[in-house]
Order: sequence, then structure tokens, then C-alpha cells
Amino acid sequence: MKRCRVRAVELRVVKLKEGATLPTRAHAGDAGLDLYACEAAHIGPGERWSVGTGIAIEVPEGYAGLVVPRSGIARDHGIALVNSPGLIDAGYRGEVRVLLLNTDPAETFRVEPGDRVAQLVISPVGIAEPVEAEVLTESARAGGGFGSSGR
Repeated sequence: MKRCRVRAVELRVVKLKEGATLPTRAHAGDAGLDLYACEAAHIGPGERWSVGTGIAIEVPEGYAGLVVPRSGIARDHGIALVNSPGLIDAGYRGEVRVLLLNTDPAETFRVEPGDRVAQLVISPVGIAEPVEAEVLTESARAGGGFGSSGR
């Protein structure tokens, strides 16, 4: 069996704040880079909070940065991302912030600087140009949406 080699793209990162941590990959070949908090936060039950990472990134042209949840804090603490996935376009140069939501009904979730709060996935994108049409090409699925494929 032939092993597929994926070509790495360069991701330029600038530390905007003292104490910021560059994104890291836990294991070689992992799709996601861990993003670290650069500030403390106390997120009460049902609350949401924008947590700064203290970094800015330069997503290469033809790619997008997707900020996605970390499964461990979702499972253990009920922490989700409000806008999952968060989208970072190639032209954005501001601080990467993570919008956390505490879904736990009783416990406050505490974030300390240096905590891993989300993951960053860099993905190629197709640039679509909308074109108005009179009709769409037929498909087997047609208008089937939510629940259309069964349980």
C-alpha cells in the first residue's frame, strides 16, 4: 500500500501579546493545530466568551483557517464553539479569537493562559462565483434535507 504524502503549507504566525503560544500539533500528521488561550476567562453555565490567543496568522491564498472544537473539553466540560467552525479568511490579519460556549448547566469553566482551547485546521478552498440560473441540474437527492437519508 502506497502512503500518501501531504505537502505542508507555510503558516506565518505573529505573537501579538507577551505570553502568546504558537499553535502546535500534538502528533505528526494531525490535521489540527492546538490554539492556546493568552488570557484568563471564567465562563458560567450557558455563557459564551471570546478568548484571545494573542496571535495573528497569515492564511495562504487559496486556503481558509477553520477553528474547530477540542473533543476533550467538549466531552469533559461541555465546552463548544459558538460559531463552529470559525472561519479565518486568507486576508484577515487580526488576533485569532475563540468563541467558547459553556453548555454545562451547573459548572463554571475556567480558562487560564496557556490552556488549549480549540484547534486550527488549514484547508484548501474553491472560490465560487455565483451565477444566476433559471433551473438547477436534477439530482437523486433533489430537495431532501434534514433527515432525508433516514435515521
